[in-house]
Amino acid sequence: MHFAGLKAVGDSIRNPLSYWSVNVEGSRTLLASMRSHQCQTIVFSSTAALYGLPELLPINEEARVQPANPYGRTKAAVEQMLADIAESEPGWRIARLRYFNPVGAHPSGRIGEDPSGIPSNLFPLITQAAMGIQPYVQIYGSDWDTTDGTGIRDFIHVMDLAEGHKVALEVLLSEPEQIMTLNLGSGRGHSVLDMIHAFERINGCRVPYRFAPRRAGDVAISVADPSRARHRLGWCTRRSLEDICRDGWAWRQQNRNGYGAEP
Repeated sequence: MHFAGLKAVGDSIRNPLSYWSVNVEGSRTLLASMRSHQCQTIVFSSTAALYGLPELLPINEEARVQPANPYGRTKAAVEQMLADIAESEPGWRIARLRYFNPVGAHPSGRIGEDPSGIPSNLFPLITQAAMGIQPYVQIYGSDWDTTDGTGIRDFIHVMDLAEGHKVALEVLLSEPEQIMTLNLGSGRGHSVLDMIHAFERINGCRVPYRFAPRRAGDVAISVADPSRARHRLGWCTRRSLEDICRDGWAWRQQNRNGYGAEP
């Protein structure tokens, strides 16, 4: 299972060469090593950022691949590399899993998301602002063409995402060689303000926020059509927005300053 890579849209716009080096060259190195050891089964961590500005919603796997930022373009390049190696020789079993927006934490509160520096993703920003580590959540854009003006995303609990990987690998190992491409998402969209207000309601705490201009490379709405994953894997999300907010806050409360810090 190949999760290694750089993954922040804004950072990829500022530092594109790092993304091409780590995401693409790193994946090429991994595949070359796998090939030399006759290891031909891989589950690849891809992204919904491949779809760029979607032409239809919800987004299915047949949608045009048209990434709007270097991060998405590097993931598209690795997907193409995987297709090329599968076509070049028999025996490859490949799953390309296009994540939408993974959030939350293990329900025990012991495993969670601990980004270094100021987070680039919404949910760790919310938990840090609620804890007082960050002064507020910065929301990029209040004038999107959505119900409340903030961007809409398909948030998927990280435990649902992990279960999707498990069953994808089981299917690859039980079936003939193939390359399968699947969206992993809930099929439901929530705005940035929806997420903030749900977090406040569920956890009984305040999350300060401020609006900022839109970021380059962002889109108004990104919501998955996960029906292919349901058909091929028998998989669908089982956890709610409430579960996401409760579990993510439990991790932050137990790890105020992240891993390695004094409790």
